Formats: sequence, structure tokens, C-alpha cells
Amino acid sequence: MYLAGTVVALVAAIWVVAAVLCAYMRNRTFRQTFLYLPLKLLYRIDNRPLTGLRADPPVIYAVLHQSRLDPALMLSLLPADTLHILDEASARSFWLEPWREMARTIAFNAAHVFVSRRLVRHLRGRGKLAVYLPDGIEPETRAYRLYRAIARIAAAADARIVPISVRGSRNTLFSLSSAPGASWKPLVRLRVQALEPLTIAQLVERSSRAQPTMAGVLYDRVLEADGA
Repeated sequence: MYLAGTVVALVAAIWVVAAVLCAYMRNRTFRQTFLYLPLKLLYRIDNRPLTGLRADPPVIYAVLHQSRLDPALMLSLLPADTLHILDEASARSFWLEPWREMARTIAFNAAHVFVSRRLVRHLRGRGKLAVYLPDGIEPETRAYRLYRAIARIAAAADARIVPISVRGSRNTLFSLSSAPGASWKPLVRLRVQALEPLTIAQLVERSSRAQPTMAGVLYDRVLEADGA
């Protein structure tokens, strides 16, 4: 019993020290690194594409929402002053509560049109915003409204967009995918892929579409992150 207690205390001490060191080196809060480390070890996460990226505000982190794990990872990895726009399920999930307390979060219904002057003001004040865009949708569906709304907000605030995809999260037990034959594994390795920040105007300029729309280029850019 004494030996077991000693081992637990030693593991806890190593965890705390590692969290302190990571917080200092990665410019994140202690709580972020404290909660991230178990996920890092469990899923052998490679987050270098995100941590090596410089994104000056105003910035929108456009996260392809593939699993229930994605918000926890983003709350751990993105700057602590980022405002996170969560779907209603993530906003109510009891297990996500420790991560939600690390940053400001807002819940919304993705089926509703989402245009907010408040978010534009937040971005114009050199703010940071994280949005979770539904995975596996097609244009002209109700869920696609979110792409239109976020594109309008980004254009109004002249915000840079950083597309993010957690590669492999579709195959975890937290997956949101309902595709037949999906290959789910308990401990799949994850990689956080992020692309360079670009504004909507820059995305429209570089688009290969014959008649690019703001929502269309945002949609293409997020899928580009998933395939990078």
C-alpha cells in the first residue's frame, strides 16, 4: 500500500513538473498543459504544424470538427485568450467541463444562420476566434450555412483564417463519423495539421473556381487542411 502511494505521488509530481516546463516553453497556461499531457501521451499527438505557426490577430481558427476530442485538444493548444464557438453537444458535455473552463466559450445551434456583430467587434479588437465546422457535409445543405456565416464574419473583420484538422480523430472512439465501415481504434495516433493564415480576399484571389464565393473558398481551404 505504501509503495503504491509512493508511485502515485511520483507520477503526479512528474506530471506537474512536465506541465510547468511545457507551459513555459510553449507559452501556454499551466492548466492547458496539465490537461493536454495525458492526451499527448495516450494518442502520441504530433502538434508541431500548429505550435510552429505564427498567426497574428485578428484570426479565426477554422477547425474541422471530426470528433468529440477536437474541442478538448484546441482548448489545450490554442492561445488561452481565444474565444471558442462550440456546438450545443460540446457546450453541454460534462467530461469536457475541465477544458471549457480554460477559455471563453459560446454555444450555438449550427442549424441557425450565424451572423454576429459581437464576433466582428471581437475580431476587430485583435481578437482570436475558434470555430468548429461540421465534417462530411456538402454545399447547399443546412450545415453549410455555418461556412457562409463564418466567411462573412472573417471578411467583415479582415481576419486571417487558419484551417486546422486533427488527422486521425475520425478513427478514435470519440469520432462523430457515422460512415458505414468506419475504422475505429482506441489508441490511434493523431496529428494536428494547420495551414498558413490567409484572409478571405487572399483565398478568393488564389481560388481555382470559375466564380469563387467566400463560403466556397473557406470550404475548400478547410478541406485542404484535412488532405495536407
